Amino acid sequence: MALDYLAFDCDNHYYEAPDAFTRHVPPAMRPRVVQWAEIDGRKHHIVGGKLSLAVKNPTWDPIAKPGAMYEYFRGNPHGRNPLEMLRDREPLPACYMDPDARVSIIDSQGLEAVWLFPTLGVLYEELLKHDTEAVKTMVFAFNRWLQEDWGCNYKGKIFAAPYISLCDVDFACQELEWALEQGARVVVMRPAAVWTETGSYSPADEKFDPFWARAAEAGITVVVHAGDSGYTTHGYVRDGFASTFSGNNYKPSVKSFLIERAAYDFLITLSYEKIFERHPNLRVASVENGSEFLPDLFRKLEQSKNRMPGYYQEDPSELFRQHVWINPFWEDDVSEVVELMGADRVIFGSDWPHIEGMPKPLDYLEDVAHFDADTQRKILRENTLELNTLRPA
Repeated sequence: MALDYLAFDCDNHYYEAPDAFTRHVPPAMRPRVVQWAEIDGRKHHIVGGKLSLAVKNPTWDPIAKPGAMYEYFRGNPHGRNPLEMLRDREPLPACYMDPDARVSIIDSQGLEAVWLFPTLGVLYEELLKHDTEAVKTMVFAFNRWLQEDWGCNYKGKIFAAPYISLCDVDFACQELEWALEQGARVVVMRPAAVWTETGSYSPADEKFDPFWARAAEAGITVVVHAGDSGYTTHGYVRDGFASTFSGNNYKPSVKSFLIERAAYDFLITLSYEKIFERHPNLRVASVENGSEFLPDLFRKLEQSKNRMPGYYQEDPSELFRQHVWINPFWEDDVSEVVELMGADRVIFGSDWPHIEGMPKPLDYLEDVAHFDADTQRKILRENTLELNTLRPA
């Protein structure tokens, strides 16, 4: 399958530089935010005074190759132990940390542009959520590092997303204004309840309306990206965001559902609390959260509409389809997502260069080959291009 246009990948990642979490953090705050430590000859992050094992090697060098787990998520047709798939490593490629090297890769991969998201940057708010000042310090510093090393809009090809925390709504609005000044086309947050100095709240609580109103007014897309959302396994297996595959053994567990559970709860709560009625120009994209929760989400929205006549001013399912775009996991049934959401609300993302992603972004073509050319083009380019264009109210 060959394309006569360039695709737009809605889910690319960088690997954070060694000083990404420290460069702009005042020295006095570093013990409350992120520090480096060496333990048994290996470097690790200390986040909020606690050892983080979210990844085994936050220096990234050497690194597992893109799509190392591709066969596993394709059903593991050769019956390989997934631990074996991670043993093939390489020196850290320049394009994982350098924007000019990344532009060359983007061109060679047949892509027009990419949205670029953190690797560790979506994991550490959870570890700091009980310290609002530490969260704000980390987010402010991380975003300034991002602009310096990547830029929010680099050569019209790399659109890196500043990170947003709603832990302080005034701070969130300030970061959004800063992002807009940098030319950002997307901002990113984790799918989770919001922890503030006065407790936890739904992200759709009206106290956060100043942020959502400004995002809608500016017409910028708010991306909800998989991260550490603090979900518990309720004792079935060990909690925490460390890799599912560790030690000498591996087995299936409910931990693999946490990403989709978090996105489901976040997105349906936006609808339950009528955020799209209050902000009719708001656009939300769900990236790297999967899509298998969608059938049940629409059933629940229909049930709530029928059980609570008069609560919604508009059909919540239709509003969801108007305001939300879905990036399925590449192993999901994209035909089901198109049927549920419509072809103009599905966006292609490769998760490159992560191990769970695709070896090459356009390996995804085989998953959309059965669609007509118009549907393919919407998924592979036009829908993300639309979201990447500011749509001021």
